[in-house]
Amino acid sequence: MREQLPQGVIQTGQIRDNRFVIDIEPAALLTIAGYLYHTLKYRFIIASAFHTKKGFEIMYHFSDDAAGNIINLHVILPQDQPEIESLTHMLSGANWIEREMREILGITFRNHPEPEKLISDGNWAEGVYPYRKNFK
Repeated sequence: MREQLPQGVIQTGQIRDNRFVIDIEPAALLTIAGYLYHTLKYRFIIASAFHTKKGFEIMYHFSDDAAGNIINLHVILPQDQPEIESLTHMLSGANWIEREMREILGITFRNHPEPEKLISDGNWAEGVYPYRKNFK
């Protein structure tokens, strides 16, 4: 992967025989996710996000079902401006998880086609993000 897409790849690692992590720059997400999906034919599984001292970390999980390999794209967004391009235009399965991450962590997914609330409407106040470290 590093040789195929040197722009935007920070670091690569192997967790197990069939599981790999690629740390990428946020600006490289669409290019690298597109390469996994269109060229290597990996399937998008899901994304997960969490708030850490480093910032807002997102793991995008992709699978090569035939070979049994999993690649996680790992992105860190800054504390003061957690935003990244939406994958929804390329991967419709990203729609709901991006909406959920926006509501519980306050991450902005630029160009998301349907940014309406998914789970929080009436459950907590606007601007409150219950999965942030500073939530009380």
